[in-house]
Amino acid sequence: MGTALFDELIHAPNRLKICALLAPVASLEFSVLREHLDVSDSVLSKHIKPLEEAGYVAINKSASEGRVRTWLSLSAAGRKAFKGHVDALKEIVG
Repeated sequence: MGTALFDELIHAPNRLKICALLAPVASLEFSVLREHLDVSDSVLSKHIKPLEEAGYVAINKSASEGRVRTWLSLSAAGRKAFKGHVDALKEIVG
């Protein structure tokens, strides 16, 4: 079976989309993720929290032009879990 491992945490649609958006980049700003997912701040936060607690997502905050900006990135563990989940989905669909 290799690295394929279905991940219940990632599988929720918005969390799967978060991982898919973060996978090809070093990091994305919270507002960019929110716009791509077309959800509210609170909905996005609720999906990011379990990913962060699992060690899949890293959060960095920085001050810019008088406001705090939040940046998110997939950790090495998050990248591995996302790849394993995608591989498992590919195995399921054939």
